[in-house]
Amino acid sequence: MVSNVIGTPLSPTAVKVLLLGSGELGKEVTIALQRFGVEVIAVDRYANAPAHQVAHHAEVIDMTDAAQVRDVIAKYQPNYVLPEIEAIATDALEAVEAEGLSEVIPSAKAVSATLNRERIRRLADEELGLPTSPYLFAGSLDEMRRAVGSIGFPCVVKPVMSSSGKGQSTLRGPADVDAAWETARTGARVNNDRVIVEGFVEFDYEITLLTVRAIDPATGKLTTYFCDPIGHRQVDGDYVESWQPQRMSQAAYDVARSIAARIVTAMGNPDSKAGEFSGRGVFGVELFIKGDEVYFSEVSPRPHDTGLVTMASQRLSEFELHARAVLGLPVSTLMRSPAASAVIYGQHDDVAIRFAGVAEALADPDVDLRLFGKPESFARRRVGVAVATAPNTAAAREKAVRAAGLVKPLLASDAAATGPDTADAEAPQPVSPTIMAPILQPTSPADEAATELLQAPGRPSGPPMPRPPMPPGPSQRPGPMVQPGPRGPVGPGGQRPAGPPPPRPGQFPPGPR
Repeated sequence: MVSNVIGTPLSPTAVKVLLLGSGELGKEVTIALQRFGVEVIAVDRYANAPAHQVAHHAEVIDMTDAAQVRDVIAKYQPNYVLPEIEAIATDALEAVEAEGLSEVIPSAKAVSATLNRERIRRLADEELGLPTSPYLFAGSLDEMRRAVGSIGFPCVVKPVMSSSGKGQSTLRGPADVDAAWETARTGARVNNDRVIVEGFVEFDYEITLLTVRAIDPATGKLTTYFCDPIGHRQVDGDYVESWQPQRMSQAAYDVARSIAARIVTAMGNPDSKAGEFSGRGVFGVELFIKGDEVYFSEVSPRPHDTGLVTMASQRLSEFELHARAVLGLPVSTLMRSPAASAVIYGQHDDVAIRFAGVAEALADPDVDLRLFGKPESFARRRVGVAVATAPNTAAAREKAVRAAGLVKPLLASDAAATGPDTADAEAPQPVSPTIMAPILQPTSPADEAATELLQAPGRPSGPPMPRPPMPPGPSQRPGPMVQPGPRGPVGPGGQRPAGPPPPRPGQFPPGPR
C-alpha cells in the first residue's frame, strides 16, 4: 500500500526496495530512490553488477530459481519489489504478491505477461483489440514450419520468452527455418520451446512512448502521463541510438497515446496488496508508425533502454519518474530540450576494461556520459552511453554519436591506459553511413519552429505540440500488414468511449495461435 511517509535507510523506519536485476537501468533507479532516502537491495545473477556498486545491499542469486527469489525477498522483507529484467521466476513473484509479503511493481501480472510474448500479444490483440503485426505461435519445429508457411517470407522468429533481440532471427527463405528454430531455443536468456512468427513489412519509423502510471496529487487517483515520443534505431533487436522528441503527426500521436494508455492500464492487479494503486511505474511502450497509423509492438513494465535519452532531455528522467511513481509522489513529464543518446560498446572480451577519450568526449558542454561499470566486457555489450542536447534532434544525434565514438574502450592490460588519453582517442571511431545519414539530413523550417515552441519559457507539461510528418525513409523491420479501423480518443483510465469496437479488416491465417 502506498504511504506518504518515508523513513531513514538502514533503520527500522526504512522504506525498502528490492531490485531483481541490477544493470545500468537498475543503477539509475537505485540512485533516484536513494535521493528520497530509500534503502535499496540490488539483486543480480553476477557479482559487482552496476546497481550493486551503489545500493545499500547486494545479493547474487539465480533469478530464474523460484526458491532463491522467494528467499531473498523473505530475507529483506522489502516494501516494494522492482523486477528490472525479464529472466525472473515470475511464479515466485505471483506467490509473493498473492500472500501480501511485498508489492511487486507494477504488478506480478504485468511482469509475467510481458516476459511471455504469447501472453502480451494475446492480451493486446484478442482482449484489447489493439492493431498488431500478423503473428502465429509454434511449439515445435514442424509447427513453426507451418506457421512460417502461413505468414510467408520474409518473417521474424522470436522466442516467446526473451528480450533485446536475444534468440531472434530474420527468415528470408525456407533454408533459414531450421537454424531459426535452434537459435530461438538456445539464444534467449531462458530456455524456450515456443516461438512467435511475425510478419515482416515496411513501416516509416518506430517509437518508444514512455507512459507513467502515477498518483495525481489533485485527485488522489492513479493517472496516466505521457513523455514526448522517443525515436530509436535498432540493430539485431538492440537499440544503438535514441532521440527525443520524435516528430510525428498529431493524429498518430493521439492514437499512440490511446494504445499506450490501454495496454498499461491492463497491467494493474486491483486484487493485490496495492489495490486500486496497482500498476504504478514507468512503462516503455514500443510502437510502429506508418503515416497516421500506429501498431502495438511490445511493452516493458519498467524504464526502457531507449529512455536513457531522458537523462538529458527531460526535467525528470525516466528513472526519477519511476522512483516517484513507486513511492506515490507527484510526477512531471516536462521536456526541457531536444536530446539524443548513443551506445558505447565494450569492443573487447575482457574484464575490468578501461576507457580513454573521456575528456575529449566531454569537451562539448552539451554532452554527458554514463559509464556503467560492468565488471566484464564483450564486443557487443553495452558498457556506456553518451547523451547530448541541442536545438534540434538532428544536431543532438550528431553530438551523441561523435561523443560515443571518442570514448575508446581499452583492454585491462593495455599500456595506453596508464597515462593521459592517447592520440588514438582524439579522433572519433568510424561511424557507419547507416548512422550518419539521417543525422546529416537538414532540419526543416517546420522542425525548427517546433523546437522553438518546445523551448519557449513556461511550456506546460503534457502532450507535445503537433509536429510535421516524418520524412520518407521506411525501415525494414517487423511491423504491421493490416490496416486499423477508425480509432477514437482515449477516455478515463485509458478506455475508449462505449460502443462497438472499430472494424478490423483482415484475418490471421489459420494455424496454431
